[in-house]
Amino acid sequence: LLALTAFICIETIMECSPCEGLYFFEFVSCSALVVTGALLLLFSLNLHTRIPQINWNLTDLVNTGLSTFFFFIASVVLAALNHKTGAEIAAVVFGFLAMAVYAVNTFLAVQKWRMSSRQQSSRQSSDYIRARTESREVVHRPEIQCLDA
Repeated sequence: LLALTAFICIETIMECSPCEGLYFFEFVSCSALVVTGALLLLFSLNLHTRIPQINWNLTDLVNTGLSTFFFFIASVVLAALNHKTGAEIAAVVFGFLAMAVYAVNTFLAVQKWRMSSRQQSSRQSSDYIRARTESREVVHRPEIQCLDA
C-alpha cells in the first residue's frame, strides 16, 4: 500500500525540470508494486505449491531485499532533486516508509530462509544417514549361506 501511495503521489506531479530522479522513483515504485503484488497473489492462492522447483523463500527474500535497496536509492535521489512541492515531499516520505516496511520484511524473509535451509540440510543429512545404515544392514539370505558352505 505504501508503494502504491508513493506511486500515486509521484504521478500527480505535473512538471519537473530535471526529471530523472522523478522517473527513477516512478519506475522503482511501480516495479515494486507489480512484483510484490504478483508474489502476494501467488502466495494467497497457494499457487506457489504447484511449482516446487522454485525456492519461494529465496524469491521473497530477493524481492524484498532489492525493493528495500532501490526504494532507499530512489527516495534519496528524489529528496536531493526535490522542488519542494507537496506531491514530491509526500512521495519521498512514502518512499522511505515503504523502504522501512520492505526492510522489516527482508529481515523476516532472511529468518524464514535460514530456518528452511537448516531444515532442508538436516533432512538431507538424515536421509544420508538412513541410506548408509540401510546399506550396512546384513540381510539373512539362505541361498547365500549355502554357497559359502
